[in-house]
Amino acid sequence: MKKRILIVIDSLNSGGAEKSLISLLACFNYQKYKVDLLLFSIEGLYLNMLPKEVTILPQPAYMKKQAKKRVDLVKEKEFKSLYFRTFASLALRNPLKKKTMHSSQILWTWANRGMEPLEQRYDVAIAYSQGMPTYFVAEKVQAAKKLAWINTDYKLIRHHKKFDVYYYNQFHHIIAVSDSCKEVLTTELPSIAKKVEVIYDIISPTLIYEMAIKKGGFTDLFDGIRILTIGRLVEQKGYDLAIEACYRLKKQGFNIKWYAIGEGSLEQNLKQKVAAYHLEGVFVFLGTYQNPYPFLHQADIYVQPSKLEGYGLAMAEARLLKKPIVATNFPIVYNQLRDRENGLIVKMNAVSLAKGIQEMICDSELKKSVCEKLSHEQVGTEAEIFKVYSLLEAAN
Repeated sequence: MKKRILIVIDSLNSGGAEKSLISLLACFNYQKYKVDLLLFSIEGLYLNMLPKEVTILPQPAYMKKQAKKRVDLVKEKEFKSLYFRTFASLALRNPLKKKTMHSSQILWTWANRGMEPLEQRYDVAIAYSQGMPTYFVAEKVQAAKKLAWINTDYKLIRHHKKFDVYYYNQFHHIIAVSDSCKEVLTTELPSIAKKVEVIYDIISPTLIYEMAIKKGGFTDLFDGIRILTIGRLVEQKGYDLAIEACYRLKKQGFNIKWYAIGEGSLEQNLKQKVAAYHLEGVFVFLGTYQNPYPFLHQADIYVQPSKLEGYGLAMAEARLLKKPIVATNFPIVYNQLRDRENGLIVKMNAVSLAKGIQEMICDSELKKSVCEKLSHEQVGTEAEIFKVYSLLEAAN
C-alpha cells in the first residue's frame, strides 16, 4: 500500500521555496507515495507545473473567508470570520506585538482559533516552509510523522523563539536547506538541535540545461552588458541596493542593462525608485516566468544583492550555467561562493555592489578564472531525494 504524504505551503507563487518544492515533487516516486498538497492560497506561477499525480486539496474554509472583503462577510453573515479578521488586523498593528512577534505568528494566534483540523490521517505530514504551514501541520494535522522545512536565515526573520519552539517540538525532523541555515537555527533554538538535519534544495542540471536553450529570453536587441537578478520583489532581496548600484554604474558610463525577474509587494515602490534615478529602460522589471533559464543563459553577469537568504537557489542555478556572480555578503552566501574564486562577494551596500560589478566587467582575467572554477563544480543535487525518502521510511 502506498504511503500517504501531505505537504503544506502557503502558495506556489514565485520564490525559492516554491520552486524547490516543484523540483522535489518532479522527482517523487509516485508508485510508492500518494501525495496531497494543501495550499493556503491556490494560486501561483508554478501551479500548472505540479506533477499530475499530486492531489491539490481544497483551500481551507478559514483562508477562503479571510480573503473576502469585509462587506461581503457582513452580507453573508459570516460574523465569526469578520471577528477573526478584525482582531487579527488590530493585532498586526499593535506596536508591542510587532516588536516581539513575526506577522505569521500574530496571524496564527487567530487562525488557530478559526481553522478546522484535517480529517484525513497521514503517514507523513510536511510543512514546506516556516511560519503558518509549520504551525498548521503541528496543530491541525494527524500524522504518524511530521517534518518541517526551514529555508531561510532564522536569526534574521526575527521570530519569537519560545513561540516557535512549542511548535517545532511537535515535529520528528526539521530540515534546513543549507549547512549555514542549520548552524543559525541550532544556535538560535538549541533545544531542537538534535532534530535538525540538512537536505539541499533539489537542482537538476539536465533539466536546467534543457530549459536554458529553449526558445525565449531577451528580445530587446541590446548589445551591451546584461546583468540579471532573479528573486521576489521584497525587502530581503535587496533590490533597493541593486537600483542604486545600477545608477552608479550608468553614471560612470557603463553600457549596461539590469534585468529583474520576479514579483512581489514592493514592485510599485521599486519602479518609483527606478524613475527617481532616471533609470527607465536601464533597470528593467521583466515580471515572472516559469522558465527563466533562457534569460540566465543569455545574461553576462548574475547579481544576488540579497540581505537575507536561506540558501539562494537562483544563485545556485547561475553557478550551474557558469555565470560570473557578484553577491552581497549575506551570511549564507559562503555556503556557495568563495570570494574571488567562483564569484565575487561584496559588502551589503550599493557602493560596494557597484564596485564589484565594475570589477567583474573590467577584469577579464578575473571573469575568466571565475567561469573556469564554475565549470569544474558539481552543483546538481538530485541525490538529495534519497535523503527525503530515508526520512519518509525511517521509524519514528
